[in-house]
Amino acid sequence: MFSDTMEDYLKAIYVLQTEGGPPVSTSEIAEYLEKTPPTVTSMVSSLAEDGLIDHEKYNGVELTAEGETVALEVIRHHRLLETYLTEQLDYDWHEVHDEADALEHHISEEFERRVAEALDNPTVDPHGDPIPGVELDPIEGDDAVRLTEFATGDHVVVSRVSDRDEEELTYLEAAGITPGTELELTDIAPFGMITVETASGDEQSLPESVARSIRVEPVDEAVA
Repeated sequence: MFSDTMEDYLKAIYVLQTEGGPPVSTSEIAEYLEKTPPTVTSMVSSLAEDGLIDHEKYNGVELTAEGETVALEVIRHHRLLETYLTEQLDYDWHEVHDEADALEHHISEEFERRVAEALDNPTVDPHGDPIPGVELDPIEGDDAVRLTEFATGDHVVVSRVSDRDEEELTYLEAAGITPGTELELTDIAPFGMITVETASGDEQSLPESVARSIRVEPVDEAVA
């Protein structure tokens, strides 16, 4: 058995590897988990000793096969729980992240199986993130990139959004920007504000920090 903290670190490393590729620096982990660098350094040493990560001093870390499997199981629990909370218990999508964080370490495999069956084995969570399969195979990558990577006039469709900031999720839901929403970038201000137009014709101005939390694909590629 691994502690909740160890699982949190493995999950964080997996997410960071997915976003930027390995190796993942200890400073990235510290920022993601809001921990101090010495705390992260200590846990990284423990994870390396347990064979869950490969760590070369000054070169960052990378999950081993065992560490990746543990991370994928926690992520599967988390995203199934988020989906269950929204679909079965009427939680809003901005409310479920912290609830799932608290529960993900403590559900049995039987409970996980029943939740998945009750939801008809979903493949994505409410925020558009892929749910690892029961075999815990690595999640296949997609072509989704940050909204900030596109230019004025581009047409995109939202693939997923980060689930980590309640205020951002509340803002995006009110703006009608959720997975599956088509957007046209109509303006990019020099100071970082990005204006998009939804299919209904509504314009929304997004701070760069919010736009970076939105992963999109070009409309033609998403449809194909």
